[in-house]
Amino acid sequence: MAGPTTEISAERIAEYDRDFLLSLYERMVLIRQFEERVKFLFLQGSMPGTIHQCNGQEATAVGVCAALDSDDYITSTHRPHGHALAKGLTPDELMCELFGCSTGCCKGKGGSMHVGNIDKGMPPAIAIVGGGIPVATGMALAFKLQERPQLVACFFGDGATSEGAFHEGVNMAAIWNLPVIYACENNLYGASTRIDKVTRLDHVADRAAGYGIRGETVDGNDVLAVYEAAGQAAEECRSGRGPVLLELLTYRLTGHSRRDPSHYQPEEERQEWDAREPIGRMRRGLVQRDDVDAADLERIRANIDRRIEEAVEKARRDPKATAGELMTDVFA
Repeated sequence: MAGPTTEISAERIAEYDRDFLLSLYERMVLIRQFEERVKFLFLQGSMPGTIHQCNGQEATAVGVCAALDSDDYITSTHRPHGHALAKGLTPDELMCELFGCSTGCCKGKGGSMHVGNIDKGMPPAIAIVGGGIPVATGMALAFKLQERPQLVACFFGDGATSEGAFHEGVNMAAIWNLPVIYACENNLYGASTRIDKVTRLDHVADRAAGYGIRGETVDGNDVLAVYEAAGQAAEECRSGRGPVLLELLTYRLTGHSRRDPSHYQPEEERQEWDAREPIGRMRRGLVQRDDVDAADLERIRANIDRRIEEAVEKARRDPKATAGELMTDVFA
């Protein structure tokens, strides 16, 4: 399966407002640095549970969420940190959740695979593969029945497209023209199984034809391409022409989970995709502008590193969830 190119042209970069571009870059760096810090905290034994990280996939989360309105919603997966940060959750509330603090976004009860903040448009992530797809469909149905202008962006991986929940959820949204963007982050591997071992299709987006909806394959490591594709899909959903299936071609630069050394990823393939990773591509594009220089980008990174360290210190200090809170906020 062919991957994206390695550069964003100066012409495309020049089409956008400087502050908007820097905001996209800042959000991607925030996700990457958060994930890097969390990795070492887990290796040090500072956190309970396990982690599934999104290093290398930052442009999918940031590009899609940048195209949404503040009152739109997203659903996420077992790899949710990037989606949460892109949707506006803070490093503080996420880090506290990962440390099991009662001040976390889910009061320390969700952990890494179930982060979310409904007030910011993100229900707690669902770790079941494909589990968020029918939930997003149901949320979109509610929006339509209530005649609300909102939509749902539903994130899932390529492995989820072989689950029954995908076929049932997408078909239901199709027959009722529901406002859902199905955002498939195709990183080529469902855990350790390469996608060409489980489907004969060249592109996940080709599945859209089976439901009579539009599908599009997008360079998922180009944040501007993702933003543009998601913006068009959002417009279609709001005008009653949804849903839309977006296949975002990307690649994770880490294991499926923290104990996965990724030996199933060929070294040549890893090197090829590493050269295409989204933050470096955006950085190289930004410095082509006359009004951006390397010092601007270093200040962004330094500020993010400070924010993350402050979040870690807060999470170390804050009270942990107690056994007495076990049955609170339980509805079923």
